[in-house]
Parts: sequence; C-alpha cells; structure tokens
Amino acid sequence: MKIFGLIGKNIDYSFSRNYFNTKFESEKINDCNYINFDIPKIEDIKLVFEKQNQGYNVTIPYKESIIPFLDKLDNDAQEIGAVNTIKIHTDGTLEGFNTDFYGFYKSLKPLLKTHHKKALILGTGGASKAVAFALKKLNIEYLFVSRNPKVNEISYNEISKKTFEEATIIINTTPIGTFPDVENSPDIPYSYFTENHIAYDLIYNPGETKFLQKAKEKKAITINGFEMLVFQAEKAWEIWNS
Repeated sequence: MKIFGLIGKNIDYSFSRNYFNTKFESEKINDCNYINFDIPKIEDIKLVFEKQNQGYNVTIPYKESIIPFLDKLDNDAQEIGAVNTIKIHTDGTLEGFNTDFYGFYKSLKPLLKTHHKKALILGTGGASKAVAFALKKLNIEYLFVSRNPKVNEISYNEISKKTFEEATIIINTTPIGTFPDVENSPDIPYSYFTENHIAYDLIYNPGETKFLQKAKEKKAITINGFEMLVFQAEKAWEIWNS
C-alpha cells in the first residue's frame, strides 16, 4: 500500500484526506491510501519521515518551519519561502514544492477583468506568500495588510476608501472566519466594496464566510478557497507521480 499524507497540527477537519481517498476510490486507485500526520511540534516530523511513505502535503502551521528538514526546494518554493507539497525521490531525498500558488493562480485568473490591477492581501503568513507569488505572475500589484505592519505593509486601520478604489481584489489569507469561528471576519471597511471588486477568501469551511457575505452584499464577485484546494491537490498528485 502506498501511503500519502498531510502534515499539520489539529488537522482532523482537513480537506486533503477526504479529497484524496475519494479520488482513489472513484478512480479505482486501489494501492493508495491518504492519512493525516498530526504533529504537535515540527521536530516530530523526523518520526514521520522515518516511515516509507510516498509523498506529503503540508498545512498550517508548518509550511515555513518544515523547510530546514528537507533536502532541496524547487525554484518556486524557494522564491515563495513556503512548502505545501513534498516529493520523495527514489534515492530518499525530500524535495519541497509549493502548489498553493498554482491553485490560487488557476482559480483567480478566469475572474480577472482589465480593471483588476491591484490587490490587497489580508495576512502575512505562509499562504499569503503563495498568493503574492501568483499575483506577481499575473502582473497584479499587491499590498500586504498586517496587524503588525513591517516595511511595505499597512495596518488594518490604514485601509481607506482610496485603498479600495485602487485595490479591486481583496484576498483573505488569515484564518479569521474559519469554522467554528464563523461569526468573525477581518476588520476592514466592507462598505467600500463595489461590483468592480473581487473578494477572495482562502477559507473553504464555511463555503461562504462573513467576509464573503459582507462583500457580496455590496455586489462584489466572491470566491472561496475550495477550487484553489482542488487545483493544488491535483498538482501535488502530478508531482508525486512524475
């Protein structure tokens, strides 16, 4: 039996296990199984890597901290600085990839119109780096919003009407609004959303977060993170089998 799995913390809810095991069943891939490797700290990854597994996905909070435990990174993962897919080569070396940016790119691109020239990225974690990398490939400018802004970032209370006029894509990469915390949403002025805006939430559970609901009320185009996850999962499967 070939074992694939997800590395993360408190990941019972995970999309990946259900997605891949359903895929294996429906496509009659009978020699594969996908399990969760739920580890309390990144150092425990050594125990996971000791086993003869076939490939891994990586989720919060280990997309960045796992890098020192890998033998090499592909160019995109290197530039992004975060890994969500690991390929085990025949010689046992572990190579890190980032398929998050690919999933985000593929899901956002069909929604873009000529006026979508700048984006606001809420949050500065590992997922935000993949989003920024995809935006760069799409020639879209971006600005990070952070509770503790560094250089070239702004704070939430600096977001103005002018910010929304310039940035017509608003992307939530924070976990705010994820089940069971469904009543919460990022602290932004939702009244500035218009029909020219895209509101993109990387969260997929619930399917429509408060962030998306409030944007939709102002006629914005809304999309959750489900398609991105499907695209990144299929890309990971391609990498494992290449």
